[in-house]
Amino acid sequence: MSDRAASRDVVVAGAGLVGLALAAALARAGLAVTLVDRGPVAAADTGDWDVRVYAISPGNASFLQALGAWQGLSCERIAAIESMRIEGDAGATLSFSAYELGERALAWIVEERALRAALLLQAHAAGVDVVAGGRFAKLAWSVSEGTLALEDGRSYAGRLVVGADGLNSWVRHAAGILAEPRDYGQQGVVANFECEHAHHGCARQWFRDDGGVLAWLPLPGRRISIVWSAPDALARELMALPHDEFRERVAAAGGNALGALKLITPPAAFPLRSLRLPTSVAHRMALVGDAAHGVHPLAGQGVNLGFGDAQALASVLAERGPVADAGAPVLLERFARRRAEPVLAMHTVTDGLARLFGARAPWLRTLRNGGLSAVDRLPMIKRALALPALR
Repeated sequence: MSDRAASRDVVVAGAGLVGLALAAALARAGLAVTLVDRGPVAAADTGDWDVRVYAISPGNASFLQALGAWQGLSCERIAAIESMRIEGDAGATLSFSAYELGERALAWIVEERALRAALLLQAHAAGVDVVAGGRFAKLAWSVSEGTLALEDGRSYAGRLVVGADGLNSWVRHAAGILAEPRDYGQQGVVANFECEHAHHGCARQWFRDDGGVLAWLPLPGRRISIVWSAPDALARELMALPHDEFRERVAAAGGNALGALKLITPPAAFPLRSLRLPTSVAHRMALVGDAAHGVHPLAGQGVNLGFGDAQALASVLAERGPVADAGAPVLLERFARRRAEPVLAMHTVTDGLARLFGARAPWLRTLRNGGLSAVDRLPMIKRALALPALR
């Protein structure tokens, strides 16, 4: 490829799940798209279970199906969350059922590696120019386009540049949006296990009295994936444990609900951060996914918000009518308005719950557990809470 490629409609920076989905959706809508990532794009399939799993909402499963990616996933590696049980730090419980909500599943558990491979295949099939290993050097703007320059001298210009490059987004900083993620003082400890008893498609979540949250998510067969949002000191302690002691701690923390556990992937940990931006758009630039917002994983909605961004931006550009310019301000403003409410709502809920259950005051402990129990007795309120997570 030449040092200076012809100007495209859209340049997407970042080939994570959201960037890949957005690029494929835009190309399918007839736009010329280049997707650039700093690292390798294809993930090697080792055959092992991926420690990185996501709970994909029914609405986003339909989006991925429309792209052709969902059909490319092996049904033997997908698990349906058919029910969910939440327990407060004083024994209060709240449960949700897909059957009661008229859904096949509350969400679908999918491995990151498998979904990435399926999306990459669809991006190529849609005609996306995929550039791997392109280290970002400079982002420059003119009246009519943005240009992403790489360290090796190549550059890619587009009417619109989209930052899909994660929570510590290089594109966001280069565009002058300088908001920094706020640290929760927690790490997400993740691992996969085989379990003694069947999980029956039930996801379990415990709000713990140390302010952390433990989630067990069903995998195919008698397997689960866990996300333990643990205070930093506890996370370091858990990561330092021998594997036998680690699995015993996880089993005990979940009340041995599924019997004995056997570790099948080594644990990993990542810091938990929150990010709220004053805007997700600027001159010929838009942010999607974690580059635009960071939420606590207790609701498992981070990647779903990102796919919502991709759907919204692709829809706005596909329906742009006589506005040929993909980076026109009217289109970016339309996208920003469409995403403002759902992003704010999800951030408010997840951040509020993290703060509420992180507070140690006895009266708050009574209040939050009483609230869980009260909601569990009110079907209409439960439904209203569950519906946004199904989209």
